[in-house]
Parts: sequence; structure tokens; C-alpha cells
Amino acid sequence: MIEKLEGFDQNLVVAGFKNVKIVDIDKFFGMVKEKASNACVQFFDATLIAGRDHLRFAALNSLNAFKNRFNISNSLAMETLLYASAQHQIKDALKLLGIKPKSSRVAVLILAETQNQASSVLKSVSKLLQGEQDNSVVEFSNEKVDGLKRLFQISELELEAKTERKGAQKEALLDLIIEHMALLATER
Repeated sequence: MIEKLEGFDQNLVVAGFKNVKIVDIDKFFGMVKEKASNACVQFFDATLIAGRDHLRFAALNSLNAFKNRFNISNSLAMETLLYASAQHQIKDALKLLGIKPKSSRVAVLILAETQNQASSVLKSVSKLLQGEQDNSVVEFSNEKVDGLKRLFQISELELEAKTERKGAQKEALLDLIIEHMALLATER
């Protein structure tokens, strides 16, 4: 699904892939850069993505950071990784959410000026990943809860307090993740 992000003149695609096989990461990123033209493409370890909203919020914060000139990195793609991981340091963000040669479940975020460009880049990336598109790997499943709590340093007490007000644990955890991501912008 391609979503038009109003106010930014960008089209967002979030897709998931399973059974991905990337032998040479540097070569892979070189080919992606060649195929992506001027679109923004970022890859994430899907095992620590709390659903489409997690990456959508990272994209919106990144676009806003560039618009208001408080971005940390020179790349919109890298800025989305920083926001998605709620980290200030690129090396920490890469370590936590970046893809590695062992990554078999990958989430892809694409920002492009037109829907056609977004669709074209997704097709190219899909071929390069050599896996099968399966958006369910991006979904926020129960298996991801413990890893996400560790990644965002969310305590049981913090989660319980939010769950009492919000209701369901996964929704409360997603709210806390988004709060941690939003705090990144206020700390700049």
C-alpha cells in the first residue's frame, strides 16, 4: 500500500520480506542505491519493528527534522533509522535495527515523490532481496514484545502503567515506543 504523506509531498511504502538472503551487504546497498534513483530507501531488521505505524512515525519525524533543519544525519534514509530506533548515534541505530548478512526478515521503508516511483523502487528492491514479500513480518506480533521492550528500555512498571490507561498491552507498548521516538526530536 502506498500512502501519500500530506504536507511533505512524499509517498510512503512499508513492506516486509521473509527468507531474505543477502551475502554481501556492501554490494547489496550499492545495487539498491543504483536502482532507487532519488527515492529514500531504508531497511530494518523486521523482528524489532512494532508494525507499520512504527515506521510511518519514523518517516514523518525524519521528514519533519529535515524540513526544520534539526536532522542529525545528511541522509533521510539514515534519519528514519535513527528515529525508528530512538537513537542519537548512527552506529547504535545500525547495530540495533539495521540489517545484517544473517537478517532473514526485513522491513523496507520507501519514500518517493510519486506513487509510480515508489512502486518501481519496491519492485527493484524486491528482486534484490531475493526473498518473498510478506508484510506480516512487519506486523506487531506477541513474539516481538520482549525484544521491543529491551530495545526501547521500557520497564514492566512503565508498561503496566500505560496498559491500565490504554487497555491492551501491545497497543500500550506501541504508544510507549512512539513516545520514545518523539522524545528523540525534543532532545536535539
